[in-house]
Amino acid sequence: MYNLIYIRVVAIGGIKFCPKCGSTNVYWASGLPQLWSVWECRDCGYRGSLIIEDGKLAEKIRGKYLRERCSL
Repeated sequence: MYNLIYIRVVAIGGIKFCPKCGSTNVYWASGLPQLWSVWECRDCGYRGSLIIEDGKLAEKIRGKYLRERCSL
């Protein structure tokens, strides 16, 4: 089921990226229909309505996130 949702998101508006970690592993949060505007990242756990569609910005976010994570 999740793969179908992901394919639909990509087809409608291009690739979506997580604003916290830059991952493409983002999906609409499951649950009630009122949560359709809420996104969830399966890599870092981010939940929110803000989503990134700019690949260059996402690449910078991803690099920073991975550097911070490796330094722990």
